[in-house]
Amino acid sequence: MSPRSEPIVRRKLSDEVFDRLERLITSGELQPGDEMPSERELMERFGVGRPAIREAMQSLANMGLVAISHGERAKVLELTAKSLFRQVDLTAKIMLAKSSDTLEHLKNARIFFERGMARVAAEKASPQDIADLRVILERQRASLGQAEAFIAADMAFHTRIAEISGNPIFAAVSESMLAWLKEYHTEMLIWTGKEKFTLAEHEEIIHCLAQNDADGAEQAVLKHLERSRALYALNNARSTEE
Repeated sequence: MSPRSEPIVRRKLSDEVFDRLERLITSGELQPGDEMPSERELMERFGVGRPAIREAMQSLANMGLVAISHGERAKVLELTAKSLFRQVDLTAKIMLAKSSDTLEHLKNARIFFERGMARVAAEKASPQDIADLRVILERQRASLGQAEAFIAADMAFHTRIAEISGNPIFAAVSESMLAWLKEYHTEMLIWTGKEKFTLAEHEEIIHCLAQNDADGAEQAVLKHLERSRALYALNNARSTEE
């Protein structure tokens, strides 16, 4: 069908409102932290009813462009790599839950990614970076027996390594991958009881980073993640047999 013969689809009013509000943000007329105009102002400006305004605002919120709080005007959010990845959190978790192949692909991607992050961190780590990692490790050590707190510290440890790169996209990717895998990591630790291995391996990673040993850091991370994956697979197989 040629473009000339395609039927013209009438758009919803809320879609038109959304486009105009989005342009206010993308053009810079509204900056991060600014309040959006009130519903009444927008109704008068665009000549539409309250439902169209509310639906458009909700679409903006779903995209991470604004934050809506009850009883307050919506505020424009600053777009970051972290906020971008958060928009796909739910979709990613559903996809992982429905496909074991996708889960394995994610695990492989994480290993590939973290090996690279370890090399970058070994080259760039400052004394403060190393100190921060040691603080996180001690927090993790103090969380033995508390699965949620232990996992939170584990995620913070790996994300902090990615932050050493100075690239916010790397840190956002690390945080997102860990969030998507969180349920599997929690179960793995509860099933295996190998938390002390994790602590020792984290200690080894820190040692290599402090020595600016890129090869050693990469191998320490690889050993750490491969062990975790192997233990998870072994215990998952046993659970299935039972």
